Amino acid sequence: MAGGAELSPAARPGRAVIFGASGAIGHALTALVCARNFGEVHAGSRAGSRAGSGVPRAPLPEGAIPFAFDLRDEASIADAAAAIGRAGPLDLVIIATGVLHAKDGFQPEKSWREFSPEAFAYAFALNATGPALIAKHFLPLLAVNRRAILAALSARVGSISDNRLGGWASYRASKAALHQIIRTMSIELARKNPFAICVALHPGTVDSALSAPFQRALAPGKLFAPDVAASHLLDVLDRLAPGDSGHAFAWDGTRIPF
Repeated sequence: MAGGAELSPAARPGRAVIFGASGAIGHALTALVCARNFGEVHAGSRAGSRAGSGVPRAPLPEGAIPFAFDLRDEASIADAAAAIGRAGPLDLVIIATGVLHAKDGFQPEKSWREFSPEAFAYAFALNATGPALIAKHFLPLLAVNRRAILAALSARVGSISDNRLGGWASYRASKAALHQIIRTMSIELARKNPFAICVALHPGTVDSALSAPFQRALAPGKLFAPDVAASHLLDVLDRLAPGDSGHAFAWDGTRIPF
């Protein structure tokens, strides 16, 4: 990474937004961001909300402000941006959303024989298009006179050059698309807001419903509790500088090749 001093608690950004706060890692990120003296933390969820109220089934950390959104409904994202943006610029936006498998039968493909248009559309809608729409409405809200960050959770398997195993084509392709989206947005962002940073983050394998069917093959020490993974990611964000914008970083701070 290009470097950058870690923020002291007193200097930490004042306004943060986290999408996917009802998920394991999103909830952990929300808790840690609240604990790091952010003055205002907005926590968004869809699947965990009650009747669209934006209130997760798991209680939000104290101080978090709930809101509702739907990755496949741009109007809901635009409405959230309009409401949150009224109070001033943002210093941190984390998109902690994504899908690897679903209860209705969507699973990572082991072979090209399993390809389906429905699986590709589903993966791209939630892993690429949804985060892109969030960025569309929230990048303009980032502070322009100080360092500000938009980060989207991704995966190492989204790296084309690092693909040596094959499989999981729709998931890999959707995450590779997210990396391209991040890269493209960062170029435009640098022209408009030179202090801002736009990156993708790989949290490692987190102990969650998303990874549950695939944990058996993991080597010891390769499965992180959500709060540990969240702490890793915030540590990475602390060290980012504008020169790091447009890249993907793993939980340990190493840059992931596209």
